[in-house]
Amino acid sequence: MSAVMAGGLSMQLFAQETPRNPFTVSGYLETYYVYDFNRPINNTRPGFIYSYNRSNEVNINLGYLKGNYNTERLRANLDIGAGTYMNANLAAEPGVLKNIFEANAGVKLSKSANLWLDAGIMPSHIGLESAVGKDNWTLTRSMMADNTPYYEAGAKLGFTSKNEKWYLAVMYLNGWQRIHRVDGNTTPAFGTQVTYKPSSKVTLNYSTFVGSDKPDSARLMRYYHNVYGIFQVTDQFGITAGFDYGMEQKQKGKSELNNWYTPVLILQFSPDANDRIAVRGEYFNDEKGVIIASGTPNGFKTFGWSVNYDRQLFSNAVWRIELRSLSGKDDYFRKRNNELTGSNTFVSTALALSF
Repeated sequence: MSAVMAGGLSMQLFAQETPRNPFTVSGYLETYYVYDFNRPINNTRPGFIYSYNRSNEVNINLGYLKGNYNTERLRANLDIGAGTYMNANLAAEPGVLKNIFEANAGVKLSKSANLWLDAGIMPSHIGLESAVGKDNWTLTRSMMADNTPYYEAGAKLGFTSKNEKWYLAVMYLNGWQRIHRVDGNTTPAFGTQVTYKPSSKVTLNYSTFVGSDKPDSARLMRYYHNVYGIFQVTDQFGITAGFDYGMEQKQKGKSELNNWYTPVLILQFSPDANDRIAVRGEYFNDEKGVIIASGTPNGFKTFGWSVNYDRQLFSNAVWRIELRSLSGKDDYFRKRNNELTGSNTFVSTALALSF
C-alpha cells in the first residue's frame, strides 16, 4: 500500500471515529431604542406591551447565553437571560427564576419514531412570534403575541411524522405563562398543538390552552384557541395570518363566558438576500378586560399598523427600524402631561447579534 493511500485511509478512519461534540454554546443580544411621540414621563410603554417596553432610552430587550446538549436519544437546553423582556415577562416569578429564559430536558421514547418527552421551562406552544426578535418578520411584537404566553413550564409529549409534515403535541402546564404556580391553585392546565407543513413554503398551526390562572377559591376556567398560517408565496413575498380567540368564565361555577379575539396580518417583501420590508395590520378586542383591563366604557378595542425595514449586516447581525401606530376606541395611552389619549405612534430601532 502506498504511503499516500495509507495516509488517506488513516485520515478517513480518524474522521469516522471522531465523535461529534453533543454540547454547544451560543448566545443572542438585542439592543433597541424606542421613541414614543406621546413621551410618557416614566419612559414606560403601555402596560399591555411586554417587549421593547422602555421608551426614549437605549436598552437591551433580550440577551442570553445558551448551553445545548443533543444526542440521538437525549437533549437539554439551559438559557440564562437578561433585559427588559425578562423584567416585564417574568416579573411574577420568584428569585433566580426571573433570569431563566429556557431550561428543559428531553428523552426520545422510541428508537423508530420521532417521539419525545420534554420537561422544564420551554418556549410557548401558542403564537406565531418568538421572544427572539431576529426570528420575527416585524421588529416589535403584535398585540396578540405580547398578550399570550412567551414561555411555559411543564411537560410536553411531542411527535413528528417521518415525512416531517406533521407535528403533534400535548402539554401538562403550570399555568398561563407560569413557572411558579399561582398560590392556592391546584388546577392543572393543558395545551395541545397541531402543525402541518404540506411543503417548505406553507405552515399551518392550531394550538389550544385550557386551565385556570387563579387560586381555587376564585377559579375561572380559560379556553384559548390560536390559529395561524405562514405562506411563502414566492422567494420574495410572504404572508402570515393569524387569529386568536379566548374565553373565560365570568364567575366560578357558572357557564357564562367572557370572550376576546385578535386577528393579525403581516406581509413581507424581500427584494434581495439582505433587505426585507414588512407591513402589519392588527386588532385586539377585549371588551370585558379579561387580558387587558382598560377600565374604560368600551373595554380594550385597538387597531394597529406598522411598517418596518430590516438590513442584514452580516450573517449573524441584523439592523431593524419600524414605524408603528395604535388607535383605540377609548383613551388608553398616557401623554407627557399625564393626560390620556386614544392613539400612540412610535418609532423603534434594534440591532440583533447572534453567536
